[in-house]
Amino acid sequence: MGFLINQQVKVAIRLLAWRYEKAGLPLPDSGELQDQARNLVGDAHRIARERGGNVLAILKEMAGDIRRR
Repeated sequence: MGFLINQQVKVAIRLLAWRYEKAGLPLPDSGELQDQARNLVGDAHRIARERGGNVLAILKEMAGDIRRR
């Protein structure tokens, strides 16, 4: 992965951890959290390619949907 993707994954991990904490849900182990973050970043890039937009804004919106998982 490239440098920017790695940075986006780190941001996604922090967003997911914050959303889990805010929702009162237990935090998954680090490997699962990292997998979720990678999937989130991949989906955000796909959405940004299809519709345009800022990847970080899309990440924030998608991380807000944590309660549905």
